[in-house]
Order: sequence, then C-alpha cells, then structure tokens
Amino acid sequence: MVLSKSDGRFTQKQPVDADVGLINSFIDVLWLEEGLSKNTQVAYRRDLSLFACWLNDRKLDLQHCEAEDVRRYLSWRVQESLSPASTSRFISSARRFFRFLVRETILLEDPMLRIELPRKGRPLPKTLSEMDVEALLNAPDLNTVLGSRDRAMLELLYATGLRVSELVSLHLGQVNLHHGVIRVSGKGEKERLVPIGEEAISYLKRFLRGDRELLVTESCLEVVFPSKQGKEMTRQTFWHRIKRYAVEAGIEKPISPHVLRHAFATHLINHGADLRVVQMMLGHSDLSTTQIYTHVAQQRLQSLHKLHHPRG
Repeated sequence: MVLSKSDGRFTQKQPVDADVGLINSFIDVLWLEEGLSKNTQVAYRRDLSLFACWLNDRKLDLQHCEAEDVRRYLSWRVQESLSPASTSRFISSARRFFRFLVRETILLEDPMLRIELPRKGRPLPKTLSEMDVEALLNAPDLNTVLGSRDRAMLELLYATGLRVSELVSLHLGQVNLHHGVIRVSGKGEKERLVPIGEEAISYLKRFLRGDRELLVTESCLEVVFPSKQGKEMTRQTFWHRIKRYAVEAGIEKPISPHVLRHAFATHLINHGADLRVVQMMLGHSDLSTTQIYTHVAQQRLQSLHKLHHPRG
C-alpha cells in the first residue's frame, strides 16, 4: 500500500498484482544477495510502488515500461513538487530494479539506460553546538524511570553516533561495559565496534542496574531500552521524545536523532579526530560520505576567525 498524490490530494493505492510480484521478487533477491536493511527495503518498495501506481493509472505496468514513461513520471514528480532528493533516490531504486528485470530476462531493454541522475548540491548536515548538546542531555528528569532511560539513550547516541534504528534495536548482548564498547550491526548487516565513553557508561550502568527492571517484560528481555509499553521502542517514539526535550532545553533549531549523530561527528573532527576513525565509528562504507563533516568543521573555523580575528 502506498500514498499516491492525485489532484493535490493523497490517496491510498495498491499496484496491480503483477507489479507487486515483481517488486517483491526484486526485494527478496537484494536481501539474499546483499543483506539490505529493513529500512532500505521499505524505501525501495515505497519508491517502486508509487511508480507502479502511476503507471497503472495510465493503463501501463512495470513489465512494459519504456524510457519515455520514466521521463513522463519524472516530469509528474516535478509538477507535484516532490523533493529532488526523493526523486534521486527513486532513480537509484529504479536503476537497480530494471537491471534486475533485464538480468531475469523479464525485460529485453533497460528503460533507465538513458535516464540521467539530476545533479544536486550536497547540503551540509544540520548539527548542534556543544552548548546545545549539553542542554539537551540535561533535559530528562533523572528522578523518573523514563527520564533515566532517555538520559542514557541521549548520552549513548551522542557518545557513539549511532543511527536511531541501531539505538532502539540495541540488545544487551551487544553492550560490553567492562571494555566500554558496543557491537553494532548497521546497514547491510555490517558489524562495527564503537567505544562508549565514561559519561555514557555511567548513565547506562545507572539505568541497566535500576530503572530498566521497571520497564522490561517477557517480550523485550534482551532490549536495552524498552518502551513505556514494555516493547522495543520505535524510531518515531524516540524522535518525539527528543523533540520534547529540545523544547524544554530551549533549543530552537530543528532537531532529530540524526542531528545528534551529526553533532557527534562534527564535534569529534572539531577536536582533531582523524577522518578515517570517524568513518569507522559512523559505519560509513565510503570515506566521501564522512568528508562532508570536514566542511561543517571548516565553516565553524571560518566563523570563529571572522568573530575573533582583528582583520576578520
């Protein structure tokens, strides 16, 4: 089921069965061959299903799609003001999907061969100052069970740069407080070891040895941070918790769990951390993905120079 926009309104639609079958087969093969994460599978399925619905509305389907159909769909996305970033993601998804169809001899010609990925500037990641982070970390009330849990989560997030999906799904077996590290299974099921840091260890110990017992149930015995309902917390729930604490801390910038991941990387580089070390801790497969944080740090240095230098 996808949300398809028509006449300025969104309606729930489902692609025809044949297209659903092709998309499912593609996702299954990717999972088997590359071990794609659940979130990536969801994104691919959403992108391709929306395209399939668009085709179906015009009496077309994925198996008979041509390059001109893709161009018309891209024009439709522009008319509907869908974001350039999501369009780029769709093109990437579609390229892999149609290569799969050609490989399986379902299609004779790949309609994406003549489709170019639109050029777009890479925006600098939004981040927080060290003062903002300190205010955010101090916002939870440690005298409450949820406050104790949330403080431990925020400390761990800032200390390690985890993705929010990695944080909420963290299990006890992945945490080694004696050695001060956690074992994280990230995108593509790639494992990495990330140091925790003394502050995060302190709040994590406090929660694990006390308040966690008041939240844990049979259904989440191994989950490090159970939800209020005694289940594995969702990413959306934690996002709402962070927004609430940001308001309490007087932080006016837009904030999300990913902003803390950006702050982790930016502050490390500001304090002289090696770029490849940051790459390993973030779980980036490509160093170029990590290099964007050097631009954030450089921007910070330029603003400090302008502020404090007599000829700035």
